[in-house]
Amino acid sequence: MWLDRLYTVGIDVGSNSIKTVLMEHDDNGSEAKLLFSDLSKIRKRETKLVAEQSFEQVLSRASLTPDDIAYVATTGEGDMVDFRRGHFYSMTAHSRGAIHLNSAVRSVVDGGAMHGKAFAIDERSKVLTYKMTSQCASGSGQFLENIARYLGIPLEDVGALSKESTSPEMVSGICAVLAETDVINMVSRGISASDILKGIHLSMARRLVGLLRGVSAEGEVMITGGLANDTGFVAAIQEIADSENMNVRFNTHELSIFAGAIGAAIWGAFRHKKLAQSELQHQ
Repeated sequence: MWLDRLYTVGIDVGSNSIKTVLMEHDDNGSEAKLLFSDLSKIRKRETKLVAEQSFEQVLSRASLTPDDIAYVATTGEGDMVDFRRGHFYSMTAHSRGAIHLNSAVRSVVDGGAMHGKAFAIDERSKVLTYKMTSQCASGSGQFLENIARYLGIPLEDVGALSKESTSPEMVSGICAVLAETDVINMVSRGISASDILKGIHLSMARRLVGLLRGVSAEGEVMITGGLANDTGFVAAIQEIADSENMNVRFNTHELSIFAGAIGAAIWGAFRHKKLAQSELQHQ
């Protein structure tokens, strides 16, 4: 029953995890439906091997083989995946994935493990302008994960704890090393984990709101990447934006973390269609 449709796979290779999706498309490629997804932590494993296993996982769940896939598209650091057919820039993929999840979105905040990005897009998901954090910035998912590990708190509990804060303790907002030193000092002074985490969230949010100002964001903003799953961060970034009188409303989706992979898979279907048309014209 599967093979009367077009199937593509999108693989988003990040610095600490790989997100893979299997998408089903109609005959002309205008409709896309996510069938299966997989999120695999890289940890200390070889990235290429993790990508291969993640790819095999989604195909296995659909009882498909690699030959059944019309196009394998990558994004992020996915150019190292040698079985890909094409590669798309991260912002191009995340913007398309965001529009797929919410067609009203006109700006995107990609909260990745190493960098934060903000970009304005149009209704076709074209990236109009963008800003991103620096290499050393403490506004990244990896920084937050490191702090959670130091505090002995599971990452999935960080958001709820942050929202319990009554007196957030602010950290240095520029350098991750200095911010981590701040956290060590806070712990020694007996500052609660919830106040530390809320302070970190506010610091990260302030940096990313600054990026959104830089792209003149208005209206609906989709948060993609791992930070979309952090309810404390989502609350903090809306709080900062409201305090600065920005006309924005932040959106998340249960599939926000897969936005890059979804966008890559959709662009893969589009490119497959164009290549097929070109081949027909040259016959």
